[in-house]
Amino acid sequence: MPTTPLWSSIAETLRADIGGGKYRPGDRLPTEAALAKRFGVNRHTVRHALSGLVEDGTITTRRGAGAFVTRMPTEYPLGRRVRFHQNLAAAGRLPQKVFLHIETRNADTEEASALRLPPDARIHAAEGISLADGLPIAHFRSVFPAARLPDLPAQLHRTGSVTQALAACGVADYTRASTKLSARRATPLEARHLMLRDGDPVLESVGINHDPEGNPVEYGRTCFVGDHVTLNITPEG
Repeated sequence: MPTTPLWSSIAETLRADIGGGKYRPGDRLPTEAALAKRFGVNRHTVRHALSGLVEDGTITTRRGAGAFVTRMPTEYPLGRRVRFHQNLAAAGRLPQKVFLHIETRNADTEEASALRLPPDARIHAAEGISLADGLPIAHFRSVFPAARLPDLPAQLHRTGSVTQALAACGVADYTRASTKLSARRATPLEARHLMLRDGDPVLESVGINHDPEGNPVEYGRTCFVGDHVTLNITPEG
């Protein structure tokens, strides 16, 4: 009688662990080294078992972070009012924004046009990662008119929130004026930030936000991890 390959037995054991509730959706599995020690095999065998779980959708792997039990994607409304912290909290997830870089510089042609600024205008540029329950779901780049919002960089650092920072600078409300969605492959830098493999599929949102008077206050590109987010288009939201 043929014997079951070790890697297949390990995969079945891990499936049983997950099915029995030892690891729940969103939980990270033990490291390859820990699993190799548990099952008395080398890491190559463990890696083979994990690959089988990835193929059948039981787990997902993220470079530098490990293997995670698959869970339902975060519902993310994408409507007239896009409020990251409020949206994720409403979905029962813990929201967090990490700003990687904030600077004040000259606008390029595209940025100046989107914000209705002269070609030589100064802008504030912010780049960062959006997380839900500690897992990265999006990489964002946003620019804002510097002359109108001189204190915005300090407020972004202080609050960790675009909405709160804009409010502190006198923009109490803003709405999405335009949104463009497109599917593409992650760049190497995006893959690194989002713990993806180079070339993994992502969904990019390009949007312009206006204040109540119709003046542009933010132009941004957000790259979403496809298997972590379900974008819910709500035109009136």
